[in-house]
Amino acid sequence: MKAGEVSPVLRSASGFHIVKLIDRRGRNETTVVDQTHARHILIRVNELVSEADGKVKIDRLKDRLDSGAKFDELAKLNSEDSSAAKGGDLGWVNPGDTVGEFQDVMNKLAINQISAPVRSPFGWHIIQVLERRKQDVTAERERAEAQLSIRQRKADDQFQAWVREIRDRAYVEIRIDDK
Repeated sequence: MKAGEVSPVLRSASGFHIVKLIDRRGRNETTVVDQTHARHILIRVNELVSEADGKVKIDRLKDRLDSGAKFDELAKLNSEDSSAAKGGDLGWVNPGDTVGEFQDVMNKLAINQISAPVRSPFGWHIIQVLERRKQDVTAERERAEAQLSIRQRKADDQFQAWVREIRDRAYVEIRIDDK
């Protein structure tokens, strides 16, 4: 089939199907993505920090940034995640690496622009985009596919070993009742 074509009705063990080929991509094609180098400050909302307290704290941090405070210093002191030690630096972020709310705001920011507070499932963020680039991630994609394949093969092997072990431990007693 070619891209855009629709198949005739196909029958399989699970039913009838009509397939439309949207796009075709070869394994040897390069994968180029738009990456964003970003940093953030995260204030988590949880049992100890209420939604209102988190919002107040992030608003205060945003006011300090607007008054000229350094982003990396505020992140080191206030961010509640593993990026705090690096001044909130998240490194190069690929599309899909972050939650939707975060990514939507990050993608709309200009270079060096600081966002207003953003709510995500993790809490409140302030985001700054440092730079953007197009990057060939073909090697990383191939490595990830290989790791997934190996992980699946090992999981299948472990499952089969578990099934054999269960069968070996099973005890069947056949009783013939003599009346």
